[in-house]
Amino acid sequence: MRAGLVDRRWYPDVWDVPGGHVEEGEAPQESLVRELREELAITVPAPPGPPLHELRTAAFDMQIWLVERWTGTPVNAAPEEHDAVAWFGKADLGDLRLAHESLLSMLTAVLTG
Repeated sequence: MRAGLVDRRWYPDVWDVPGGHVEEGEAPQESLVRELREELAITVPAPPGPPLHELRTAAFDMQIWLVERWTGTPVNAAPEEHDAVAWFGKADLGDLRLAHESLLSMLTAVLTG
């Protein structure tokens, strides 16, 4: 198993999960579907259950879902937002600068299976 991450243009050489802001009137699950379509050009089903991980800071709340199936080929469909999109295995994670400290343990757990 591998994790798809994005290198956001405004944070060079820092990897993050794809996604963005929930728009007014939109459920977080709907935001996930929209953001992955906009950023990676893939279609995913709305997640049926709770998020895999939640990150809360003074600046934002983030919900992360595990997406295991999609339609389309993931590409950098938002080059104005991302410098790169790449896939990483568990062995790669320790070498990455991640946007949020808690992503390392969460991604390691997911990739361990």
